[in-house]
Amino acid sequence: MLELLEQLVRSTSLQNVWHLLGHRLNGYGFDRLIYGYTKFATQNGIGELEDALFLSSHDTDYFNEFIDGKMFIHAPLTRWARENPSGYCSWGDLWERPEVLTAEERGVIAFNQHMGVTAGYTIAIPTASPRSYALFALTGARGITQAELDAIWDDHGKEIEVLCNIAHLKIASLPIETKRAKLSRRQLEALEWVAEGKSNQDAATIMAVSVPTIEKHLRLAREKLGVETTPQAVAKLTFLNQMYVSTERETFHLNEETTRSRDPWHPKFLKR
Repeated sequence: MLELLEQLVRSTSLQNVWHLLGHRLNGYGFDRLIYGYTKFATQNGIGELEDALFLSSHDTDYFNEFIDGKMFIHAPLTRWARENPSGYCSWGDLWERPEVLTAEERGVIAFNQHMGVTAGYTIAIPTASPRSYALFALTGARGITQAELDAIWDDHGKEIEVLCNIAHLKIASLPIETKRAKLSRRQLEALEWVAEGKSNQDAATIMAVSVPTIEKHLRLAREKLGVETTPQAVAKLTFLNQMYVSTERETFHLNEETTRSRDPWHPKFLKR
């Protein structure tokens, strides 16, 4: 366990964090995972999906329907996560109590069972902000019953919960790619100079362009980020750890065909 934690701490890419976590949890009987994280939730929901990060090791058909099709919003464990800012829940605690489920929630359960998602655990990750939510949905391997997973959890649940919390903290420290269109290098550079306290004229001089060009870069950045003001754009990029990050870094592109990889722990993202 200590060796794994050291590897997670030293990881510099989200791919490696996801790979390490997935292979460890697979050893406990959880062969498919979903991770969701947003820093822009509202009082009544998780906020705009364009600002959220989703990772999944499920197959493409399930991922496209459950995540991209927004079915997860009506899942009983999503309701549980909204009501419980931290901790864990066995799916059997809700799935086996139909009297507390809505018709939509029962529909989500039926879909999951049809897709071979029949047992598992959800972990809610504590966050410092009331606008932040993070959770893991751990699916048991096909053929494993909820009772068998519960027995595994009795023996290893605390270790699994701690491991997921550490993985989240590591992911949250890395640049977070979301569904929103990426800023160009020049748009990001203009925002960074403004964040340093430079005026539009200063930024134009530094970047060797005209003031109208700087204003255009900032306007397009605001539009891509879905905000009204430049300070809001700076704040959002800061929340996503994308300020002052080398533009030469290796990044994820949310619309690339991630499912081409033969590795089941190659991340899949919410697609555009």
